[in-house]
Amino acid sequence: MSKVQENILTRRTIFRFSDKLVSKDCIETAIEAARHAPCHKNTHPWKFYIMGSATRKRLIPIVETLAKAKADSEDQQKLEALLDRARNKILKPPVLIAITTLINEEDSFREEEDYAATVCALHNMVLSFWDQGIGTQWSTGSITRNKNTYLALSIPKESERIIGFIKAGFPENTPTKEKKPIDEIRFYLP
Repeated sequence: MSKVQENILTRRTIFRFSDKLVSKDCIETAIEAARHAPCHKNTHPWKFYIMGSATRKRLIPIVETLAKAKADSEDQQKLEALLDRARNKILKPPVLIAITTLINEEDSFREEEDYAATVCALHNMVLSFWDQGIGTQWSTGSITRNKNTYLALSIPKESERIIGFIKAGFPENTPTKEKKPIDEIRFYLP
């Protein structure tokens, strides 16, 4: 099996990261892989916003508000645990990256193609990280759709759409995952 095929087949979503730092060189290597994703008409519709600690701290009031809105209990202890969990999703990952794609209100087909290309770029980045021993999780939670997130990250909401956050770091462990049998997803047509 080729190294590329092995990388694709073994990659898993990582939910817990070690404290080991991810170097800027590792991040740049992954962004370079992302930059080479295919895109129709060479629009290169993607942008990657790597968040430092000051930026992450600006997101905390947003995640706290979103967590409180989800809370279905008046139990203060449960609420505090929920708030801690929400904060940790932003503060704990060694690397946190917001990925955006271009918005094209005049051409919905172009916008759809640009979104697909951006997902290809994101996946190139994820595979590059995996090749370096770094795991990732692609998060598309409500924080990525909140207008205040755009303000906190200085992302122009009128021209870019956040398609998710990538959390990256060295895995504490790698989960196993069963995939659908190939006969359930592949069909040769005459």
